Formats: sequence, structure tokens, C-alpha cells
Amino acid sequence: MNIEKIRKDFEILSKGIIYFDNACMSLKPNQVIDKMNEYYKEYPGCAGRSEHSIGKRVEEEVSRARRQISRFLNAKKESEIIFTKNTTESINLVANSFGLKKNDAVLLSDKEHNSNLIPWINLSKKIGIRLKFFEFGNIKDFEKKLSSDVKLVSAVQTSNLDGTSQDIKEISGIAHRKNAKVLVDAAQSAPHKEVDVRKIDADFLACSGHKMLGPSGTGVLYGKYEELSKLSQFISGGDTVKDSSYDSFVVEDIPERFEAGLQNYAGIIGFGEAARYLEKIGMSSIQKQELKLNKIITENLKGKVSILGGNDHNSRQGIFSFNIKGIDAKEVAGILNSSGIMIRAGFHCCHSWFNANKINGSARASLYFYNTEEEAGKFAEEVSKIIKLAK
Repeated sequence: MNIEKIRKDFEILSKGIIYFDNACMSLKPNQVIDKMNEYYKEYPGCAGRSEHSIGKRVEEEVSRARRQISRFLNAKKESEIIFTKNTTESINLVANSFGLKKNDAVLLSDKEHNSNLIPWINLSKKIGIRLKFFEFGNIKDFEKKLSSDVKLVSAVQTSNLDGTSQDIKEISGIAHRKNAKVLVDAAQSAPHKEVDVRKIDADFLACSGHKMLGPSGTGVLYGKYEELSKLSQFISGGDTVKDSSYDSFVVEDIPERFEAGLQNYAGIIGFGEAARYLEKIGMSSIQKQELKLNKIITENLKGKVSILGGNDHNSRQGIFSFNIKGIDAKEVAGILNSSGIMIRAGFHCCHSWFNANKINGSARASLYFYNTEEEAGKFAEEVSKIIKLAK
């Protein structure tokens, strides 16, 4: 992988910044931006029922993007890919369409992002479902908590707070033997390593375009076709029906029945181009680069800071989440920003885990394949200076 050549695709990197906030939002390569501009300049129309050349071109490009993302996730059918705004909307779609009833249980890990926690809390208050939690990555605890009343397991694959992952394939196998379905939050895994929905046997999987080189306001819900066919409509209206009268309607086929209203065509087309870009580089190469960078940072700072997820860089993919004794995480982020290093600080939308563990957030550096060994070394050097200030 030619990092120097790749970095030329990301114009903002020429400004001399060190961007280590990739778990929140990745940068966008010129190829994605150009593809979106192509839509606005060459065929800025509406897909669907437009019987003209611009409309037909939009349909072709959206279909191309759906095929690309279907291949990226190794879905069995293109129609198993539903376009949404982000992971949050994808999870809400399942939560509100799955048909859960009072006293049905949903099993979550204890490291869920608010996107995969709040929708279920709302349903517990609204219809009386019960929430159960297992320790992230602890298969024995998962099996213990997987009682017969659990209808759905909704779990994150890679944690955004510390970068650790759990074995979704094993979780799916155990859940299916107990007749429970599985929804995977892959927002933090799909951009960084191979995610094969058939290998892990996920019933549903959600991810966001903005974390994997795509534009903001784009996401995907993957679902096995037979499971999607069982879902009710969550958001209904324009483009979700084939016909209507004043008191009834006929729903569209999958996936259109779940893609209500005018779609973000430029975003969808850009998302497809982002998946194409990642596929060209290779997910195994991306994973190796991130681990190499995390190793540099970890070896320079372990023992000097408290690292969430442990000292083994191999278990934390591209995330280095840490605290320095005696200095607030947000202050750490502010000092680093003055040196041109951009990280994130706070609770990372995982307030529940931080509160349960009585930790007041963390500073989080999150890496991607376009980051360099020199940047990793510079980051470790600047954090070391902050440590000296804190003493």
C-alpha cells in the first residue's frame, strides 16, 4: 500500500494536520467528492418513475452503488441492501419494525453506542419490552443471559470507545440455536476490516457511510431477504407503495418499501464510490496499517497512560483511547489540537459504560489507513509532553 500516493487523494491532508478522529468521521477522497459532483453536474434528477434520460441515469447509478455495497458486505442479493441516513436510522428501522411485544427481551452488550441503546430503552417504555445485558466479548456470560424470552440480540461488533471486538459469528450461532435473531452494529468494524454478512450469519447489520470515506447522511441496513420481508414499515409514504386509495395501499417490493421519500442520490452514489475505493485498497491492508500505527503509539505510551481496552494493540484495531492522571481528557484534546493533532474526548456516545465503570470519559485517537508512522510517532511525543506537564 503506497501511503504517500493515497494521501494525495485527500486534499485536506496537504494542510499539515494530523487527523486522528476517524472513528467519528473519516476523511473523503477526491474520487468520492468527484462522483457526487458528477451527479449534481451531469444528471441531477430523480430516480423512480422519471421517464427521461437524466432520471434513468440516476437509477443506474443508485443501482450500481447498491451492487457495490452488496458486494462489499457479501450479501446474497442486492435487494438485501437498504439505504438509510446512518447506523442510527438503520437500528431504529429494525427496532420499530421487528414486531416486538410486551415482555419480549432484547439482549445487548454492555458497550453499546447510544445508537444501539436508546431505541431499545424507548421501546421498553413504550411497549414494555425487557432489556438484558451481557459483558462485551464474554461468550459464557452471553450464553447465560440468552434466555428463551430473548427474541433479538443487538450487539456491536467493534467498540468505538476502545476498539476491541467480539466474535459475532459465535454469537450468531448461539443465538440462532435459541431461535433469537441477530442485529449487528458494524459502524466501527465495516470501515476497518472485512465484514462478511454471510460468514458471520447476521440477520441484520447496520453501518454508516461517513465513517468509511463516504458522505455524511448515508448508511445501510443489510438484512437477510426473508427477515426483511417480515418487517413492517417504519417510515412510510412516497416511493414506498405501488398503489393507494383513500383508505388502503399496496406496499412496494424490498428494498424500496423501506426507502421512504426522495433519497440522497448524490450521497448514495458517493457511498458506493467509497466502498469501491476501500475494496480497491483491500480491507486486510487497511487493518494491517492501523495495527502497525497503533503498535507505535502503544509501545511509546503504555505504562505512562491508562489505556482503555488493555495494552495489547492487536486487540484494539485502530483506536487508542486513554486517560492521563491529573488532567481532563478534553484538556488533553485541546492541547493536542494546538499542535495540529485532532482527536476526540468525552464519552463517545457510550455514557452508560463510562458511568457504570465510574470513568469520566477518555481522550481517543482513532486511526485510518491514510495516517502515517511519522504521525503516530508525533502523537506519542506530544502526549508524552502533556504527561510531564501533568506531574
